[in-house]
Amino acid sequence: MKQAHSILSHIKSLPQFRKLKKSYCYQKFISSLAPKFQKAIAFVYVQEQTLYIALSHPGFKMELNYKKNLFRDILNMLTQMDEQCKTLRVSNVVLFNSKRLSIIKEPQIISTVPYYKELSLGKFNINSKDEDIINAFNKIKCSIEKQL
Repeated sequence: MKQAHSILSHIKSLPQFRKLKKSYCYQKFISSLAPKFQKAIAFVYVQEQTLYIALSHPGFKMELNYKKNLFRDILNMLTQMDEQCKTLRVSNVVLFNSKRLSIIKEPQIISTVPYYKELSLGKFNINSKDEDIINAFNKIKCSIEKQL
């Protein structure tokens, strides 16, 4: 009986699954970058010895433009270290903006109810002669006392 590892390595070596090997290398490349760069990258791919890096926001382009040599060197070091990524040698790096979001998913916490401690104690004087205003302020006092 074959082991799962040998079956998976055989499947990855098939021509129709060649992109899986590249995808593994791209993920390894992105994970080797600093976290702020990981959030900036939407996706990457290599074509004709050029590394294309899609950015998740246009604001990252200027900052990452100065780091092109770093990206090229990191990917070339990865090709030397990892046997599966030997075919991904690059000489150029191109940055472009993408409409996709970052690969790194951040948990989104959306809260519509403001949670804060009530600063008022509900002790104030009502200096009015109008009954409607006095009733409205008394309702406010009651709601403040309930929150305490």
